Amino acid sequence: MVLCPVIGKLLHKRVVLASASPRRQEILSNAGLRFEVVPSKFKEKLDKASFATPYGYAMETAKQKALEVANRMHQKDLRTPDVVIGADTIVTVGGLILEKPVDKQDAYRMLSRLSGREHSVFTGVAIVHCSSKEHQLDTRVSEFYEETKVKFSELSEELLWEYIHSGEPMDKAGGYGIQALGGMLVESVHGDFLNVVGFPLNHFCKQLVKLYYPPRPEDLRRRVKHNSIPAVDTFEDLSDVEGSSSEPAQRDTGSCDEKAQAGEAGQAAAEAECHRTQETLPPFPTRLLELIDGFMLSKALFTACKLKVFDLLKDEAPQKAADIASKVDTSACGMERLLNICAAMGLLEKTEQGYSNTETANLYLASDGEYSLHGIIMHKNDLTWNLFTYLEFAIREGTHQHHRLLGKKVEDLFQDAYYQSPETRLRFMWAMHSMVKLTACQVATAFDLSRFSSACDVGGCTGALARKLAREYPRMQVTVFDLPDIIELAAHFQPARPQAAQIHFAAGDFFRDPLPSAELYVLCRILHDWPDDKVHKLLSRVAESCKPGAGLLLVEMLLDEEKRVAQRALMQSLNMLVQTEGRERSPGEYQCLLELHGFHQVQVVHLGGVLDAILATKVAP
Repeated sequence: MVLCPVIGKLLHKRVVLASASPRRQEILSNAGLRFEVVPSKFKEKLDKASFATPYGYAMETAKQKALEVANRMHQKDLRTPDVVIGADTIVTVGGLILEKPVDKQDAYRMLSRLSGREHSVFTGVAIVHCSSKEHQLDTRVSEFYEETKVKFSELSEELLWEYIHSGEPMDKAGGYGIQALGGMLVESVHGDFLNVVGFPLNHFCKQLVKLYYPPRPEDLRRRVKHNSIPAVDTFEDLSDVEGSSSEPAQRDTGSCDEKAQAGEAGQAAAEAECHRTQETLPPFPTRLLELIDGFMLSKALFTACKLKVFDLLKDEAPQKAADIASKVDTSACGMERLLNICAAMGLLEKTEQGYSNTETANLYLASDGEYSLHGIIMHKNDLTWNLFTYLEFAIREGTHQHHRLLGKKVEDLFQDAYYQSPETRLRFMWAMHSMVKLTACQVATAFDLSRFSSACDVGGCTGALARKLAREYPRMQVTVFDLPDIIELAAHFQPARPQAAQIHFAAGDFFRDPLPSAELYVLCRILHDWPDDKVHKLLSRVAESCKPGAGLLLVEMLLDEEKRVAQRALMQSLNMLVQTEGRERSPGEYQCLLELHGFHQVQVVHLGGVLDAILATKVAP
């Protein structure tokens, strides 16, 4: 039985649910929806950091799931589906998105984070309408999200492990299922309960109302808001969408005397006003406004890092804005506003006791964190931010803008811009150290490198990647090769580790000096800094140093073959225009470069973060 009339609009359509979730299937089946289940094959590897909000990530994942199914069915099926529904549910706490746990220890860490705290459950939903024209698939996407606040009770160790050993957390986002045993952990729910289960049915029905029952003129004149599900009698007065024109139905709402009194001019004016109202009510540009204001959010984050706000709050009790202001010598009112926006961005938690760091801030924003991004943030604040004010010039001229920033001609980019003083040199090194350390483990384990007994990290800077390679491959001796000024400062970044004996530092210019001998050469975030002529020169020098069978490991941010889709890589490519003489490249472009210099058997691995890895082997001429 169909309880909701809007669901009835889909009864004669071929509806596909792009999800294998039994919970979503049960919710929609109970509502009377008839549908096929075709689980999506979309690999959920979107870069979370590229989304301004968690719900943006959930909606994009839902959309990609639905589009993958729509395209696959169109190619392999004789009949294109009419509607494909995609959904993605995520759990967020303290600014972190909690995926499904990988093992019991991971489940314990997740549930411990949720214990005694409130968290948000977001479900992104995409409704894809499909049609086929001349064997080409045409899609129209409608998407939305729902947020529900859930608070856990304080959980004892015994209860935590009892629940984990039940096995239920292992296939659940956030490590729990509220509709089953996980319900015993929940103290309160604010919002749609079904959203936490996996699908926001109420919001879904409201979305169908917007799609199949546009506002009528009299509703617009009365300023009636269609943000709720209309009553059954309202639907009975409307013509079926499939069998009627696209114009809204007109109804006689006044007496003949009233119409006569109004006159034809009044009626025309009312209709014109209605038409004008319809034309001036486009979808509200929420995402566009977020992009417009994005630079302000970035600068607020940069400023908080520069003032060491996250350092002051790391592992400390909540502090008031006035107390923080006095410690960093700022105004109390200004600091309070800065802290409030940081809390709104999910970087701080605000309570009656004051402000405290989220786990994200402790892990990535405090300057002394093991995976701190403080160095890269300061680099972007002190250099990239200023260079991007000249973006228009860079686009017009097609070259970097250091000469405008420095007020002089730049002969040697790195010496004149990045390394002009010990302070700027150290700032740049911290920036590179931050990014490499964050991704070093993925890089070192992307391929099996155990056949190489020696490696040379060309332009290896602080040695962060070298240490990870030495740790993963105890037989491997790793040489870090970089400019003398860099090698001199690299000691600042060398913790006492058992792998220290495997790592050696050698000073030199990789464009001029002989490269150290090695079986594996590593170029991590090097080639993208240079134009084609210098890339060819460096690859030629590496090839000359290689014996047949030697390897070359490239680590870069890859564009896709059509220079689209990967937003972070495209933005980095624009950044290269402003900052350096280089550019980002696609896997195909790198393969051509490598093969030209005698490297074959090219393998590409997408690391799932901000970087990708390419391994090639030198062959005999």
